[in-house]
Amino acid sequence: MSALIIDGKAAAEEIKSEVKSKVIEVVRAGSPPPGLATVLVGDDPASLSYVSAKHRACEKLGITSFSHTLPDDSSQDEIENLIEKLANDPLVHGILVQLPLPDGLDEEKILNAIPLEKDVDGFHPLNIGRLAQKGREPLFTPCTPTGIIYLLRKVLGSLEGKDAVVLGRSNIVGMPVSLLLLRENATVTICHSRTRNLPEIIKNADILVAAIGKPEFVQGGWIKPRAVVIDVGVNRVDDPSKKKGYRLVGDVAFEEALSSASAITPVPGGVGPLTIAMLMKNTLISAQRAAK
Repeated sequence: MSALIIDGKAAAEEIKSEVKSKVIEVVRAGSPPPGLATVLVGDDPASLSYVSAKHRACEKLGITSFSHTLPDDSSQDEIENLIEKLANDPLVHGILVQLPLPDGLDEEKILNAIPLEKDVDGFHPLNIGRLAQKGREPLFTPCTPTGIIYLLRKVLGSLEGKDAVVLGRSNIVGMPVSLLLLRENATVTICHSRTRNLPEIIKNADILVAAIGKPEFVQGGWIKPRAVVIDVGVNRVDDPSKKKGYRLVGDVAFEEALSSASAITPVPGGVGPLTIAMLMKNTLISAQRAAK
């Protein structure tokens, strides 16, 4: 029996449709529309593409977007001064600094400059710290990990008691999704490049979240029968048959996994669309809090 292919695009559209309706409610109540400000330092093509996609999403949902692009030789003070200006702007409800930043800048200090109540990306150290502590609630959680939990709930309902393996320990996906899984009362194992007997560990997982950036690293034979696989990896593989000369694959050997898993996200079209959808939702939440 072939696995269910989880449609991340459809799930993202559900979230964005709900956000659009609630944005209308905010405006009808007399408050300004939610506002998202992005700060991009430099001209990295991938970062430019990501930021443009976020602004397009804002436009479709009635969210006001403010784009700020700085040269890659901008100083620490220049960036922090811009963030301070945005922090004091009542029309800006969310501030997103596109990562990675150019070398030589203090990333943690810049993220710290974003007010907690406008940290819609969920990476402020205090928000991450609250996420890691039992009994504490972050104002926002990181968008991609939050999207992963959303997809898992759609497939499994409750995650309580499930054995989850997270492959990767990055600050952007691996660590925060592990903390969110713990909050869902799953039992979590975090694996990385120095983990021993990796295939055996993965074979015990009811849930596998793969986020290591290695194309088709996880083999189908490693996956526990009927497991749910969330593939976060987006890797380019040379393919002369494609117009661009390459194709995108995940961290899991997709075709092999289809015969073992009960459900799996494709690449592309799986986790990716949820990231922007959750950013839009966080921006709405921030505006709703400000309205109160």
